[in-house]
Amino acid sequence: MVSHSGLITVMQRAARKAAPRIRRDFGEVEQLQVSRKGPADFVSMADERAEGTLLDELRHARPDWGFLMEEAGAIEGAPGKPRWVLDPIDGTSNFLHGIPHFAISIAVQEPKPGGGWGDVTQGLVYQPLTDESYWAEKGRGAWLNERRLRVSSRVDLADALVATGIPYKGHGHLERFRKILDSVSPEVAGIRRFGSAALDLAWVAAGRFDGFWEEDLQYWDIAAGMLLVREAGGFITDFRGGDSGLAQGQVLAATDHIHSRLHKLVAGALR
Repeated sequence: MVSHSGLITVMQRAARKAAPRIRRDFGEVEQLQVSRKGPADFVSMADERAEGTLLDELRHARPDWGFLMEEAGAIEGAPGKPRWVLDPIDGTSNFLHGIPHFAISIAVQEPKPGGGWGDVTQGLVYQPLTDESYWAEKGRGAWLNERRLRVSSRVDLADALVATGIPYKGHGHLERFRKILDSVSPEVAGIRRFGSAALDLAWVAAGRFDGFWEEDLQYWDIAAGMLLVREAGGFITDFRGGDSGLAQGQVLAATDHIHSRLHKLVAGALR
């Protein structure tokens, strides 16, 4: 049995409490009430019910903590306390189209002493259809259920399988994406777009993907996944190789061998 903190237990319990209803809703997706938040940006009753369950479970465990959530937004906690960062269904479009590729994402973010928010110290990406629980704690590694995770050992970009997100109606920068794609695609073994940034990052941590890039993401999409990659031995930066763009949802994740090469291609395409 892998040893982890009580917070991971709380997060896994909350995710598994929300999972049965998500599975039922997925099996009856044509009957769900769906509303539009913006261009090609949907929210279903499944998202709202799952978020409500997660909120109740996590608030019960840590009643004085705050929240940053996709649907309900920010809820302030007690001063100096951490907050939960959560996305009830990352990959809503997949969910609504009956595509079985989506996840619950939960992270713990610590406050900075002078105000604002700092490091993510625990993260969980949970796939409710497969019961795959990707979790990490800062300084204690990343895991898939009971198995320790390490990023892949590939060293050649020509052997790398890389994931991304493609701009779509009302979201992203299509011309910037085209420049990056034209630079990266001739150099790698393949590029995939699966539609859940949380799972893409978890799969980098698990060695299934060798790299991932995307921008115009929300923090709840990537908070847990970024910790997973780092604790599995990978690197996370923005497109310029720093960290200033991470808070704005610009992410470049890869193995230690692939990251520098991928970063040069992405940054060079945007010069």
